[in-house]
Amino acid sequence: MKIAKNKVVLIDYTLKDDSGEIIDTSKGGEPLAYIQGVGNIIPGLEEALEGGSIGDKMSVKIPPEKGYGKRDEALLHVLTRDQFSGVDKLEVGMQFHAHGDNGSVQSVTIQKIEGDNVTIDGNHPLAGMNLNFDVSVVEVREATLEELAHGHVHGPGGHHH
Repeated sequence: MKIAKNKVVLIDYTLKDDSGEIIDTSKGGEPLAYIQGVGNIIPGLEEALEGGSIGDKMSVKIPPEKGYGKRDEALLHVLTRDQFSGVDKLEVGMQFHAHGDNGSVQSVTIQKIEGDNVTIDGNHPLAGMNLNFDVSVVEVREATLEELAHGHVHGPGGHHH
């Protein structure tokens, strides 16, 4: 069975940056399970896997535009320490969920702390980076109607209700 829209795909992967440093891997755990064509994974990897089959192995370099986007300096904001109510100790690298003016929720990371000023970054941590994947296709199957309705895979490698 070929990888195509609405098929459940399980992959083993290792993700590296341009210097070869491992960022993430499924080694030692379950394969990543997703539904092709519904936006569960970054667009560049989904495009590279389209048409593949069980047993296929590939190395693919995904540019920022097809990964987590280019860095947007407008997503850097300086807040004051007192805007983090209920948090005793702030540290660089801590992540929070911020609520936007339109009610949206966005993950932000503390980038810098200078006195009472705290710089947060709303960019994804991998924004602006080339993403180098080594991928092996483990399984391809039809998605169930429930999986399609929910927009994610159920069972091994997927969501457990």
